Amino acid sequence: MTKLIRQINFPADLRKFHKDQLKQISSELRDELIDVVSETGGHLGAGLGVVELTVALHYVFDTPKDKLVWDVSHQCYPHKIITGRKDKIKTLRKGGGLSGFTKRSESEYDPFGAAHSSTSISSTLGMAVAKKLSNNNNNVVAVIGDGAMSAGMAYEAMNNAGALKSKIIVVLNDNDMSIAKPVGAMSKYLARLLSGKLYFSFRETVKMVISAFSKRFSQKAGKAEDMLRGLVTGGTLFSELGFYYIGPVDGHDVDNLVQIFENVKNSSHQGPILIHVRTQKGKGYKPAEESGDKYHGVSKFNVATGEQSKSKSNAPAYTKVFAETLIKHAEQDTKIVGITGAMPSGTGLNLFEKRFPDRAFDVGIAEQHAVTFAAGLATEGYKPYAAIYSTFLQRAYDQVVHDVAIQSLPVRFAIDRAGLVGADGPTHAGSFDITYLSTLPNFVVMAASDESELVKMINTSVHINDRPSAFRYPRGNGIGVEMPSIRDLLEIGKGRVIQEGKKVAILNFGTRLEECKKASEILSKKGIDITIIDARFAKPLDEKLIMEVANNHEVLISIEEGSVGGFGSHVMQFLSDRGVFDKGLKFRSMILPDIFIDQDTPEKMYEKAGLDSLSIANKIQETLNSNIVLAKNKSKLTN
Repeated sequence: MTKLIRQINFPADLRKFHKDQLKQISSELRDELIDVVSETGGHLGAGLGVVELTVALHYVFDTPKDKLVWDVSHQCYPHKIITGRKDKIKTLRKGGGLSGFTKRSESEYDPFGAAHSSTSISSTLGMAVAKKLSNNNNNVVAVIGDGAMSAGMAYEAMNNAGALKSKIIVVLNDNDMSIAKPVGAMSKYLARLLSGKLYFSFRETVKMVISAFSKRFSQKAGKAEDMLRGLVTGGTLFSELGFYYIGPVDGHDVDNLVQIFENVKNSSHQGPILIHVRTQKGKGYKPAEESGDKYHGVSKFNVATGEQSKSKSNAPAYTKVFAETLIKHAEQDTKIVGITGAMPSGTGLNLFEKRFPDRAFDVGIAEQHAVTFAAGLATEGYKPYAAIYSTFLQRAYDQVVHDVAIQSLPVRFAIDRAGLVGADGPTHAGSFDITYLSTLPNFVVMAASDESELVKMINTSVHINDRPSAFRYPRGNGIGVEMPSIRDLLEIGKGRVIQEGKKVAILNFGTRLEECKKASEILSKKGIDITIIDARFAKPLDEKLIMEVANNHEVLISIEEGSVGGFGSHVMQFLSDRGVFDKGLKFRSMILPDIFIDQDTPEKMYEKAGLDSLSIANKIQETLNSNIVLAKNKSKLTN
């Protein structure tokens, strides 16, 4: 039998099929998704859960004229397959290939890029208002779910949409939030009834009739209608926010979805509508259905068995080092608690929770709350560790400043995914935390150069009780060094000398240390010996050590996996204040470039960023040569 999916390159092709063929298309699309991700790795479970939903949305709505926004968009692979990217789908998350998330520059079918949570309703509301101002009647649809409704931003947007009475359609993809009971035949019937033209017309007619009577009667009638709809749909919360609620609906019944979407599309209702869809994450692939995380994110895997290909390394993962070290401290200190925002396995807090279930807190996708919650714990003498990805902590910067830093509360920030992260690309790169934390007064900011240093920084943070602190570490595995005990502490604000040279000194902050060593080996063959410093601290700086190397070397290079304004900027400011540059010191700061770097392997991304060993060696050689050129030019001037 010829596969129907092969005939679909764009949604317009999908719409040529009869409704009776959509089940087969959904089944084939699911198989295609499994096949693709088995070769590319990536987010699988969420995509499996929205196959029928994806087919129904593109079948009913006139995309790309109608705008379809996927929240977080880690579930967008089926969407990409049927929106002109099927031929490139096996380049997902690879260098020069398709992004693992929606991306405006990639396709007109991606009207809004998203990889962080809970932005869809706000963005579609903006689109809806813009269309109204432009007298454009096209639909805007937001698909939100997979925990994204736990973020306050979603409710802020819904509140605003209800107040504006803007016509937007929100599809709540409820796959693990247990908002409502399992869907049955009666719920299916009621959803169709409540979305039909007849009910919309009746509802609007009732409004017009009762508006002619007293306000008191109108209020009573409104309450009666709300009560009726609340009893049959359970949508009281959404109704109170001003949304017309439909559901719950079986998200795997493509025929029913199509009928409901058509009813909504053709209705005269002008306010916001929420369609509550129940789906199963990992649907249709047994290994995913039986997995605890529903194969949320996977490496390459065997389709027949579901067995994933794991990279082999003798060195431990940084995330696991953090979790195991924190557990050791928590066994001795009952004041230590762990906090994360919907990322327990990603941050290692799931291991901490197994050992200390009463002292681990997953607050959902609510980083702002997580930070202020940690601040509250700190006021009562507890030692909160907020384990949050660098890129997600950005969402809570005001809380870091206002609720933690200004009050000098000893919240400890465990910043995972520091630096460039590979396949997840720029949305998940930890590029800015050094800058946005080092600018804050009285903050301790550390970066581990290897897994041993990470242990020492965790150890040290346990004893920092008078101010906030942060330690950053990358995704992936360490380098395989001997691990210290939990009693091995660092002196705050003190770096360490790795090797000593003469003309050139490198101040390294973070895991580029191994690349610095390789650069030194390259240059040693040219007779250039290098001093290498592992700075450890961006704040407070090791001023004594920095002054020492600045006064005893011709060239000083700072290196960090972060943006401008971070470690190198603070070193430059310090040296400038001391007048060191007046004495002829050549200083260069090697940082992440002023661009967003697309997904690739971390090695290639750092090469593009100019932070690999060869780039470091070239920068040093270039800086040394500039001294020679300058000297020759001065000689010509004097002659």
